[in-house]
Amino acid sequence: MSDTRFDPGQLPADGFARLTAVMASLRAAQGGCPWDREQTLATLRAYLIEESYELLDAIDALGAAAHALPAAAPFAADAVAVAHFREELGDVLLQIAFQSRIAEEMGWFDADDVARGIADKMVRRHPHVFITAETEHHETSAQVLDAWEQRKRKDGKGALDGVPKNLPALLRGQRMGEKAARIGFDWPNVTSVLTKVDEELLELREALREGDKAHIAEELGDLLFALTSLARHAGVDAEQAARGTLDKFTRRFGHVEQGIEARHGKAYRASLDELELLWQEAKAIERA
Repeated sequence: MSDTRFDPGQLPADGFARLTAVMASLRAAQGGCPWDREQTLATLRAYLIEESYELLDAIDALGAAAHALPAAAPFAADAVAVAHFREELGDVLLQIAFQSRIAEEMGWFDADDVARGIADKMVRRHPHVFITAETEHHETSAQVLDAWEQRKRKDGKGALDGVPKNLPALLRGQRMGEKAARIGFDWPNVTSVLTKVDEELLELREALREGDKAHIAEELGDLLFALTSLARHAGVDAEQAARGTLDKFTRRFGHVEQGIEARHGKAYRASLDELELLWQEAKAIERA
């Protein structure tokens, strides 16, 4: 039986070209990988989402380095965390190459078209950086964002068109608020947003008294959306704030579980008073 495997020594040396060549080999009818050949754009959706979240975890693991500006370079960072970050970037890039290869097989476009297309769009959207038919000069990030939104509207796009529906709800809400604010649809300050939050909370209380689940869900959604605006005005990422709280709860609840098991064994169902005592103990340990 002849060996139909591909020779990696024949792959291009250039990084992106090498990746696209590897992807073509994996999808090849002869000598390719059965699993890779069976994948479709629909089956790859879950992997793209999973890899994106793993990349976010890798960014968080960088700690202070994730917030560093290039002016601070070179910035000392944990070598293991940096290596992990690079690996996760590669995993996301693989998904781009994978889906681009499927599109090429469909006769639509290839990975080079994808890279060229986004590069050309960045040139068009930055006439203050590149020489184009338009001429602009911007001194601040706010001016750049305002001009960006104006160009999108000239292209026939609405202010909210660029916000994906599949984003996590809190992140989507905050991004929608940001984009609406760029055309002036916003509260003037954080105090006015707090008033809106109080208003939505009162409406939720009334819905709870009525007991209509559909109304409760609607009012709860309004409250959560108002809270994303509060986060935006306070300069806080609502999604990260929620994740931080969930991580904190996980740590503290773990301490409670360990305390109950150490005192009574796994099968024991503790009283609310004992659970609360352990919970306060976990909080005290974190504060210390």
